[in-house]
Amino acid sequence: MTPFLIKRKKTKEIYVGKVKIGGFAPVAVQSMTNTPTEDVQATVSQIKRLEEAGCEIIRVAVPDMEAATAIVKIKKEISIPLIADIHFDYRLAVAAAESGADALRINPGNIGGRKKVKAVTDAAKNFNIPIRIGVNAGSLEKEFLEKHGGVTAEAMVESALRHVDLLDSLGFHEIKLSLKASDIPRTLDAYRLLSCHTDIPLHVGVTEAGGLFPGIVKSSVGIGMLLAEGIGDTIRVSLTRDPVEEIRTGFEILKALGMRKHGPEIISCPTCGRCKIDLFNIAKQVEKALLTSSMPLKIAIMGCIVNGPGEAREADIGIAGGKGAGILFKKGKVVKKIPEDRLVDILLKEIKEYEKNYLEGGKLQ
Repeated sequence: MTPFLIKRKKTKEIYVGKVKIGGFAPVAVQSMTNTPTEDVQATVSQIKRLEEAGCEIIRVAVPDMEAATAIVKIKKEISIPLIADIHFDYRLAVAAAESGADALRINPGNIGGRKKVKAVTDAAKNFNIPIRIGVNAGSLEKEFLEKHGGVTAEAMVESALRHVDLLDSLGFHEIKLSLKASDIPRTLDAYRLLSCHTDIPLHVGVTEAGGLFPGIVKSSVGIGMLLAEGIGDTIRVSLTRDPVEEIRTGFEILKALGMRKHGPEIISCPTCGRCKIDLFNIAKQVEKALLTSSMPLKIAIMGCIVNGPGEAREADIGIAGGKGAGILFKKGKVVKKIPEDRLVDILLKEIKEYEKNYLEGGKLQ
């Protein structure tokens, strides 16, 4: 079977810290902290958990000068690039750049006029960091609302492009763009239109997507459709949840599209009347045990000892259960029979052995 290949649009390359964005660099997964940024200990602790989950870029809110200056201490404790998120006060952007931020995010709807924007670009130039122009449907400039009769995709794109022109006129070109709305149709329309007008790298997401389940669905559909069309260089899944869940979901979207291999892919059946083992609990235990694994391994957890290995023959390793017992299989071939109460332990032991071989030899054995 021929794999589905996504033809990505080539965009201009920039760097956020050491992470390359644009061109054909891997789509980067980022998140945003929900701790008070000035609480350095809490913020660093959360970022470290995000790093462990695979987060590649982190954004922090900078609502005041205390938060801006806290970036110095935060940067000393983390290993991924940090973006300072600025609204309203351009002086906070300047202070964040001086404090070591790897990039700035500003909103053209509230950052101010040319003189204030110039102060921000001058600071970004001095510290050699890029700026993300983040257009948000909830804070679009009044003139574009009046011109387009409300918050439309056209209004959002016009706002973004005008701000790009402003930064260009100030001699600043290290730019990333985002256009975020809380509904999928408008988000899709805006990014598709913007992608036709520029080769600036795009940060993709559906803002204010909601809690865990609705947020995952909306983000997966919106982000997934754009990525499948080749649009998007970085992504953020916005959830009213622990931001670690954003990273997990982001990588699952990329894995589902065949765009990134990060961590195990677990294939598990939804169960039916033939299932005679507690598959829900087994799958939950395996998922929990592998939360921080970055090994690109395909694992199957099947409820039918008869059809399981065949249905999951493309998996590297898997288990399938029957009444009181199950089997371990590799690449669809049965290896051995296992008592039900040892299925999880033996599977995790085999996975650990795979991981050892992978780390030592750079490939799955």
